[in-house]
Amino acid sequence: MAKAPALFIGHGSPMNTLELNGFTEAWRAFGHHLPKPRAILAISAHWYFGATAVTGMANPRTIHDFYGFPEQLFEFAYPALGDPDLAGEIIELVRPSWIGLDRDQWGLDHGTWSVLAHLYPDASIPVVQLSLNALRPLEYHVELATKLASLRERGVMILASGNVVHNLQRLQWDRPNLAYDWAQRFDDAVAEQLNLGPGDILKVAQHPDYALSVPTPDHFLPLLYLAGLCAAEGVSPEPLVRGYSMGSISMSCYGLGVGNVLRQDPTCAARLPKGVPPDQTNM
Repeated sequence: MAKAPALFIGHGSPMNTLELNGFTEAWRAFGHHLPKPRAILAISAHWYFGATAVTGMANPRTIHDFYGFPEQLFEFAYPALGDPDLAGEIIELVRPSWIGLDRDQWGLDHGTWSVLAHLYPDASIPVVQLSLNALRPLEYHVELATKLASLRERGVMILASGNVVHNLQRLQWDRPNLAYDWAQRFDDAVAEQLNLGPGDILKVAQHPDYALSVPTPDHFLPLLYLAGLCAAEGVSPEPLVRGYSMGSISMSCYGLGVGNVLRQDPTCAARLPKGVPPDQTNM
C-alpha cells in the first residue's frame, strides 16, 4: 500500500466553507487528484486545551465553534463517521506517551470540516481528530508527530489545519487579499526553514516577526505536526499554495507525499483570489 499523503492547510475564516475562491478551489483540486485514504487523522487549531486526546466516537458531531457568522454556516453539517478502531491504534502507537480517548465530548470543529467540505465533500471517509495539548512545549508537538508517521503506511491521511500567521487583532476585514509586510516576512521565513530542514522548524520562534505572527500558539501548532512527519522521513514538505487574507492571516499550504500526484494534471493549479500575485503560488 502506498503511503497516504499528509497536508498542512491554511484554513483562514470559517466562511471558506461556503465560498469558492482560489484557496478553496485548490483544496478541491487536492481532494480530486489525491488517492482516497482509508481514514483521516485531523489536527485542528480549534481543539486546543490542557490534554492530548483523540476522538473515539462512531458519529462525531459537527461543532460550530465561532460566533457572528451567517446562519447558513451554523446550519452546515459534515456527517463523516468516526473510527474508534483508528483512535485505539493511535493511542497504542504513541506509547509510552499518553493520549486520552474522547468518546463523547468533542467531535469535528470548523478547523477540520471547513477544509474537508472541499477536500472530500461527500464526507465518505472516516475522520478522527487529535487535540493540541496547550500545556506542552512546542517541542512536544514535533516529537509526537514523528510517532504518528507510520499511520501513513496504514492508509491514514494526516491533515493538519491552522495558519502560519494568525493575528486576529490586526485583521483588515475590508481588505481580503492584503498582506502586512511582517506577515509576509514570517511566512517566507517558515517556508525557507521547511525547505532547509523541517526538523529545525522551531528556529522560527526566534524570528523578529514571530510575536506578531503567532500571538497565540493554537494556529501555529498544526504546522509542527507536518514538520515532524517530514523530519521522520528526512524530507522537506512541498509548498502547494501561498497567499494571504485580511493582512494578518497566511493561507499557506504544504504537503508530504503529494507532488507527483498533483503534477500529473496541470489543471490542479487553482487560480488565486483577485489581487494575489501569481508568484505566491507554487504547485
